[in-house]
Amino acid sequence: MVDPTATLGERVEVGANAVIEAGATLGDDVVIGPGSVVGADTTIGDGARLHANVTVYHGVVIGRRVILHSGCVVGGDGFGFAHDGSRWHKIAQLGGVVLGDDVEVGSCSSIDRGALGDTLIGNDVKIDSQVQIAHNVQIGEHSALAGCVGIAGSTKVGRHCMLGGGVGLAGHLTLCDGVQVTGMSLVTNSIHEPGVYSSGTGAMANAQWRKNAVRFKQLDDMAKRLARLERARGA
Repeated sequence: MVDPTATLGERVEVGANAVIEAGATLGDDVVIGPGSVVGADTTIGDGARLHANVTVYHGVVIGRRVILHSGCVVGGDGFGFAHDGSRWHKIAQLGGVVLGDDVEVGSCSSIDRGALGDTLIGNDVKIDSQVQIAHNVQIGEHSALAGCVGIAGSTKVGRHCMLGGGVGLAGHLTLCDGVQVTGMSLVTNSIHEPGVYSSGTGAMANAQWRKNAVRFKQLDDMAKRLARLERARGA
């Protein structure tokens, strides 16, 4: 179904059971796969392709030659709620999402719309399957995110960054250009110098892991004892 107020460029293909809502604008050579939905007032640039069952909410801007794989969702509400002590109240998500040119988003990934401003994905960003990008996140040009990355709200990722599979970024952080974070790492503080960063420990035999876990809990006490010994020796 194509709303009569939608604008379609030349050589546009719309698959079976797809929906193009009111005021949407599709550029030339756009392909909309079967069962996909393009929300009201959304703009899609020339040569973009939505595979089957992609959902693009209202007011989203998609650049040229963008590829969205099946099941991904662009422009859903960000996770915004306020608790009054007894229950949660939903906070309206009034921003949008802007995808630059040549962006590719894998299957079943979600990019949330901003609460006030827009969620911004730069040119040539590559996003793997099952990635979660929260509201008001900014990702710089030519960065790449492997599967199951999760980025909390309002975090800024620089240009030419690479996040390995399963990486988690806490909210309101900044990663400078040229940062690489290895798989399954958790980033809780901003990174201001380019380079490779890791956290956590690799898999090992459970018996060894249990011993190391006990030692980890003792580190603070051990550090204090060492400091006392060093002070005593210095005296």
